Amino acid sequence: MAVNKQDRRTKIKLKLRKKIKGTVASPRLSVYRSNSEIYAQLVDDLGGKTLLAVGSVDKSIAKSKASKIEKAKLVGKLIAEKAVATGITAVVFDRNGFLYHGRIKSLAEGAREGGLKF
Repeated sequence: MAVNKQDRRTKIKLKLRKKIKGTVASPRLSVYRSNSEIYAQLVDDLGGKTLLAVGSVDKSIAKSKASKIEKAKLVGKLIAEKAVATGITAVVFDRNGFLYHGRIKSLAEGAREGGLKF
């Protein structure tokens, strides 16, 4: 039984990772959300490499006076633009144990608008 939020998230995360695997053709879009920032990265699990990484601490996003949800959408669009530029169009979404609402949902919508398919 999960005792606190971290244990609950770890339990969900492990359950999800059993099913989700990223490859070179369709990498895993992994999302991490802290209290103030949000990060996304494309991971090739077979090769064990991070292909791309974007966060709300990037200069172009950090300058904007936007809410956390709007910044999450900008992170999604930015990682989608970089992925499409490198030839990646399909990904597998990994919410990393977080619930699919709020900033996680906003990032996913931004990535879809940017051209990623998942």
